[in-house]
Amino acid sequence: MIDFRYHLVSLIAVFLAVALGIVIGTTALNAPILEDLEGEVAALAEDKRELETQTRELQAQVDTSDAFEQAVAPSLVAGNLAGRSVVLVAAGEDVATETVEEVSTLVGQAGGTVTGTVRLQPGYSDPATAAEVQSYVTGPGLPTGVTLPETDDTGQLVGSLLARVLMRPAAPGAPAPDTAALSSVLAGLRALDVLDVESSSVTPADFAVVLTAGAPAEQDAEQDAAQRTDTLVDLALALDAAGSGAVVAGDAASAGDTGLVGVIRADPENSVAVSTVDNVDAASGRISTVLALGRESQGTSGAYGTGEDAQPVPPLPAASP
Repeated sequence: MIDFRYHLVSLIAVFLAVALGIVIGTTALNAPILEDLEGEVAALAEDKRELETQTRELQAQVDTSDAFEQAVAPSLVAGNLAGRSVVLVAAGEDVATETVEEVSTLVGQAGGTVTGTVRLQPGYSDPATAAEVQSYVTGPGLPTGVTLPETDDTGQLVGSLLARVLMRPAAPGAPAPDTAALSSVLAGLRALDVLDVESSSVTPADFAVVLTAGAPAEQDAEQDAAQRTDTLVDLALALDAAGSGAVVAGDAASAGDTGLVGVIRADPENSVAVSTVDNVDAASGRISTVLALGRESQGTSGAYGTGEDAQPVPPLPAASP
C-alpha cells in the first residue's frame, strides 16, 4: 500500500524539480535577455540624444525666423493704417498681455492709433450670467438713441451694444458714438464683472481686433462651451458690421473645432465677413493681423496663418508709384 508519506514526498520532489528547472532555465536565458535589453536601452538613449539635437536646431531656426520677422515687420506694415484707429478686445484671461502689447505696438508702426484695450471676463460669455447681462443692456445700460436687435439672444444684444459704442461707422458723414455713452456702457459692464478696461481710456475706433487664445475648457459642458464661443462670434460680427472691419486673431488652439477662430472659419458666411489669424503669438501672425485690417478697409476678408486652407499672410499693399 502507498501511504500518505509517499504522496507527500512525491509532491515535494515534483516541486523541487520544477523550481530547479526554473532556476536553470532563467540562468541560461538571463544573459541574452539582459544583453538585448541593454542594446535597446542604448539605442533609445541615442535616439533621445538625436531628437534633442534636432529640437534645439529647429528651435534655433524658429527663433531666427521670428527675429527676422520682427525686424522687417515695421517696414512691411508701414502706412497700412495711416490715420486709422483700432480698439483691442482681449477675449479672456488666456490672452497674454505681451501679445496685446505687441499688436498695439505694430498698429502704431503701421501709422494707426490704438484707442483702448478691453478685456472680457469669464462672465461675459457665461450662460449663468446671461439673464443679468441682458437685463442690463436692454434696461439701464442702454444709452439714449441706441437701438438693439429685436432678439432674446444675450450674445447678440451685448455684442451689438458694445459695437455701437466702440466703433466709428464706416459710412461717410455718419456721426461717431458718444464718448459719454461709451464710458457709461463700459462702467456698467465692468460693474457686472463681465469685462475690464486695461487702458487709461477707451474711445471709438475705425477697426477692432479681437484677440483670443485656446478653446473653451474641457471641464465645461459641451453645450455651455458652444454658447460661450457663439457669444464671442456675435461680438466679432457686431464689431465688424458697426465699423470699418474686424479681425479675430488667436493661436493654433483657437483654430480648433471649438475655438473662436475655428468656429468663424467653419461658417462660410462668417468667414467672409471677418478676417481670422491663427498664429498671432508669432511675429508673422501679428504682421498678418495688421495687414488684414488694411484688407478689411477694402471690403476683403481672409483666413491667415498656418492652419488648413489659410494663407500665410495677406497680400502686401501695392506700392505707390
